[in-house]
Amino acid sequence: MRYTLTTLLDDYRKRGNETAVVSHRGVRRYKASYAEIVTLSDRFSAELLRRGIRPGDRVILWGENSAEWIGAFYGCMQRGVLAVPLDAAGSTEFTQRILRETNPRLIAGDHELLQRLPAPNAPALAFADFPSALPAAQSSTTDPSVGPDTPMQILFTSGTTAEPKGIVHTHRNMVSSLAPIEREIQKYLRYERIVHPLRFLHTLPLSHVFGQFMGLWIPPLLGAEVHFDSRLQASHIIQTIHDERISLLVAVPRVLDILRSHLLDRDPELVTQLQAAQNSSVWKRWWRFRRIHSLIGYKFWAFVCGGASLPPDLESFWITLGFALIQGYGMTESSALITLNHPFRPGRGTIGKVLPGRDVRLTEEGEILVRGDMISSATWQQGALRSNESPWLATGDLAKEDASGNLQFLGRRNQLIVTPSGMNVHPEDVESVLSQQPGVASCAVVPHAVPNGSEPAAVLVFRGSPQEAQQAILAANAALAGHQRIRYFKLWPELDLPRTATGKIQRRTLIEWINQPNQPNQPEAQSPSANEDPVTRAIVSITARTPADLSDHSRLEEDFGLDSLGRVQLQEKLELQLGRTLEDAALQQAVTLGDLRKALGLQYVSIEGTNSHPLPEQAPALSKSTHQALPDIYPRWPWTHPARLLRNAFLECVLRPLVWLFAAPRAQRPPASSNSKPLLIIANHVNNYDAALVLYGLPPAHRRRISIAMAADILSSWRQRRGEDLWMPSLTGPLVYWLVTLLFNVFPLPRGAGFRQSFEHAGRALDSGFDVLLFPEGHQTGGHLAPFRPGIGLLVQQTQATVLPVALAGYGAPRSARGFHSGSIEMRVGQLLHFDPTTSAESITEQLHAAMASLLGEPRV
Repeated sequence: MRYTLTTLLDDYRKRGNETAVVSHRGVRRYKASYAEIVTLSDRFSAELLRRGIRPGDRVILWGENSAEWIGAFYGCMQRGVLAVPLDAAGSTEFTQRILRETNPRLIAGDHELLQRLPAPNAPALAFADFPSALPAAQSSTTDPSVGPDTPMQILFTSGTTAEPKGIVHTHRNMVSSLAPIEREIQKYLRYERIVHPLRFLHTLPLSHVFGQFMGLWIPPLLGAEVHFDSRLQASHIIQTIHDERISLLVAVPRVLDILRSHLLDRDPELVTQLQAAQNSSVWKRWWRFRRIHSLIGYKFWAFVCGGASLPPDLESFWITLGFALIQGYGMTESSALITLNHPFRPGRGTIGKVLPGRDVRLTEEGEILVRGDMISSATWQQGALRSNESPWLATGDLAKEDASGNLQFLGRRNQLIVTPSGMNVHPEDVESVLSQQPGVASCAVVPHAVPNGSEPAAVLVFRGSPQEAQQAILAANAALAGHQRIRYFKLWPELDLPRTATGKIQRRTLIEWINQPNQPNQPEAQSPSANEDPVTRAIVSITARTPADLSDHSRLEEDFGLDSLGRVQLQEKLELQLGRTLEDAALQQAVTLGDLRKALGLQYVSIEGTNSHPLPEQAPALSKSTHQALPDIYPRWPWTHPARLLRNAFLECVLRPLVWLFAAPRAQRPPASSNSKPLLIIANHVNNYDAALVLYGLPPAHRRRISIAMAADILSSWRQRRGEDLWMPSLTGPLVYWLVTLLFNVFPLPRGAGFRQSFEHAGRALDSGFDVLLFPEGHQTGGHLAPFRPGIGLLVQQTQATVLPVALAGYGAPRSARGFHSGSIEMRVGQLLHFDPTTSAESITEQLHAAMASLLGEPRV
């Protein structure tokens, strides 16, 4: 067995240049090898030595999952320093409480999070500054004081309330938790070579013990790639799994539920097909649902689920589709796992068998008690380390053992509802039935105080009318036992129930809310104000403008001031709250607040009167195009080597000679840069020849690896033979489309809205080493600089790319006999622009416009 977890760094060193981590942030992906993470760890260890931070001191880690996060964590372990990981989605107030509680010597994290701290009691070091701030000299040795019983981290659990209480883990705790998994992995390593590398899509924070287990400890044993992604929209997750050839998804049950809803929305007949396939063999089920496997990706085969209880119907759904579902059970106090389902011998409907090294017993009530070396023996409270008195951990969870030795999870002991008649109600049982009713997007069953005890009450997030919600309750009651039936319910006024970072429902919040005075059932819709309505609140948070006469007829653009950039920001905000992807067309075509509600399935809500009202017939409806447009195509085939060879030959042998012959532009050389990463190149847009002029003036290294954004409506017209009533363009349109795509490597960029896919394609182009050329004005101006489209600032913000402004001047000169303004056109190149991650999209747009205006010698618009 390993002595300490620092020995995992030896596994990292053996893997060398194999990819270890891919962080998906914004529209970019950032790769780091195993060797690079070891280097980060050694350099951070040297930084701790330089700052005089000693064993036992605390270092806060507050940021999104990344290679820098992992390097800092391992660096702390090397020095015997206590790491204090905090959830990046946590509040600033909670972080400040932990700062006061732990008195850290250093705070390392994301730049934008560190800026939230008004007056931290310790120096801060941003992850983005690691390349320049950390010492070049590395410290690869481990402090001699580090041993099995050395504390390595303090995890403050998501249930922390008034007084922060941190769970302290030692190396012995973590090594004991990992040991049986490592022994079992050794048996299958020879088969892993066939599918190497395994790729994990990891959606949990590394501040969570399950997230650490699957993101820090297991991957180096397998040489796996870990892809970190916190964007939990179904279509995005599926696309990422497919494109990145992911093998396993590490997630909480809520993510699996989001994915299930997405697949059922795509194919409502799937329910019937699943029922017919229940008793089929795994291979027959795989073949029956091969379209879904093709959609997700043929390399994907399993879900690793933890962090919360998994409903039986959700488990059955994915297993019936032909996927493996690996479920375990553990707690922060138990250093992750107590039980685990074997990947190749799962016990359906259970949380698996007790792992070796754990002493587990069930009380008469069914509560799980556990002891062993993996159990944390200390907590951090009131600024000091405090030892626990008992070796037994009372988990507070209820379970029973089946004939095969698997444990079946029954629920939390403190969530058990005891009715006045003395009957026990497990909320999970009732929620499983409720969640199957049409319109129920999310639900929780909590105790509602009545004379002599409590009754089960339901809090619903419902897509439909209150009357329909009441019918859903009645339908669920028909399938429940008498003591389980719901007699009290209330509709939650947000787009989702309150949750922790790992997706657990914050039941305490719901219990306090539903037990407030005068909280009856809701057969009638209530009328939320602007502050109470989640949709209106989301819009106002972006525009900072509330209509004087707020109603479902309030116009998004004129009354709220929601522009095209605001719609993109609103789409992302609503998707995060809903947990599902919203169609660009439905959201972008919404004219009024009522239209937006319809697009979200919330049309029953009204904010104009005391009760709900249907929208009148004259209310503006979603606009529909008279022409059935095909979706835009974002091609990657122009990035292939044959296409690049043809394109480069065209640029050097045809385009550049023609540009020199007819225009003879004068071009400045771009400024030298120590950064070899791809650039976002922006240029003013005068006429159709601007892209050719920019390509002529760029150095070969940039010219030969460039992707150009082009107006989506023009590309679509060519593809669909829409030639403005001219027969020749109608016939030649598809040919023109393919030639332009091949020879200029163009991709579509919508002029006004719906440009999220364009941004993602631009991010992939940058990741693949291509510069991206854009014209931020969005249309031809004829000469004078026009205002920039606001989307350019958002693109720069999401790509975090360096921007090179290029100004085309001299069009005003008269044409020469030789050709198109020959000799008068000049390509003026500005300085490379870098933007802080916290800079707003609006500010970036303004600064880019100012830089372009300066190059052209024009006043700012």
